[in-house]
Amino acid sequence: MTEQDNNPTEGQATPSTERGASPPAETPSKDARMWAMFSHLAALAGIVLPVVGCVVGPLVVWLIKREESPFIDQQGKEAVNFQISMLIYTVAAICLALVSCGFLVPLPFAVGVVNLVFIIIAGIKANDGTAYRYPITMRFVK
Repeated sequence: MTEQDNNPTEGQATPSTERGASPPAETPSKDARMWAMFSHLAALAGIVLPVVGCVVGPLVVWLIKREESPFIDQQGKEAVNFQISMLIYTVAAICLALVSCGFLVPLPFAVGVVNLVFIIIAGIKANDGTAYRYPITMRFVK
């Protein structure tokens, strides 16, 4: 088989472009995957520094490591955006609990559980090298 047989000629579609799919992205390095995971898990700093720690943790990791890898940059932005969104949702849930005379007291706790579950899922996905995109996130940092 010649080199010409292995490469499609110009104008011929390869299987991945026939369906409109983009070529597979480069797999992030082990170090990039680790720091992307840390950018998600840094939100657990909110346990030590309530209110601001959940945003400051991912923000610090992202600001320090964002130029080392596009994967770290993307996942860091994702983590920061999600934590800002969750902070807004928590404040809204607390306000709703106060306005409802205590009827919606479990709502802030439910927001906290959702936050924890998504942090863990994102950390695992980032460590596997899969770009994770949080649901219910407002995109502040682009």
